[in-house]
Amino acid sequence: MIGVVPVPALLPGKPPLALLIDYDGTIARTDVSDAIMARFVTAEWEARAADYDAGLIGSRRLMEWEVGLVTADPGDLAALAAAQPHDPGFVGLVARAHAVGVPVEVVSDGFGFFIEPALRALGVDVPVVTAATTFGPDGRPSIGFPNGHPRCFVCGTCKRNRVLAHQAAGRAVVFIGDGASDRYAAGYSDVVWAKEQLEALCIENGWPFRRWTDLAEIDAWLAGVLAAWEADPSTLAGPATAPFFCGPEVWGDGRWDPAPPADPPLSTGEAEGLVPG
Repeated sequence: MIGVVPVPALLPGKPPLALLIDYDGTIARTDVSDAIMARFVTAEWEARAADYDAGLIGSRRLMEWEVGLVTADPGDLAALAAAQPHDPGFVGLVARAHAVGVPVEVVSDGFGFFIEPALRALGVDVPVVTAATTFGPDGRPSIGFPNGHPRCFVCGTCKRNRVLAHQAAGRAVVFIGDGASDRYAAGYSDVVWAKEQLEALCIENGWPFRRWTDLAEIDAWLAGVLAAWEADPSTLAGPATAPFFCGPEVWGDGRWDPAPPADPPLSTGEAEGLVPG
């Protein structure tokens, strides 16, 4: 059952690091939410999705509209989601992090109902921070946003606040993603692994990042980071801070769609220097 997930305290002797990983297009090789819409919903969805990708509308507004279009049997939706391929490096990456007490979370700004079943099938137990999509007696879906921002309604899941929460607990945040929904996490994270649309957004905004193709690459990088930390804990710095570029701090309360930038986006600084490797 999706709900608000507490951030664990940083325990003495544990690496000051957290891994936040997107699901659609990252752990899952495909965007599962988009696959559902493409299979079961008419083409009118595609224009709205393009507006979202361009940063013209927020994901919460988009998803509330999308679920109203879904009339397929929930079993068919679940079967399509379960058939999507997953990155085989995910299991090993989680195991390596958990072995030394580094928390790993799935943070998703999609429908979310298919993530926990997928993780169970993979044999992985990690917190899931996402929307709450449920199905009524008639099979029709509804969606709620327990992990949304209480004052900003642009995103269904506030990935930014999840990054900030782990940083407030004393951890540098490693964020791994691929798409438009990851922009508000990438701009605040200490280390960003990006591909596809997220890579383009990092370049556009001047955010330092590392390119990736397979999660096994990030697992190998993490092994080096942890080995260096075990030899010398000073090699793993704590979190940095970045100026706000989204949310009520800059947009005001109650906004549903992103505000166009008045000035060039602010850089987070040389984040790659915070963690060796």
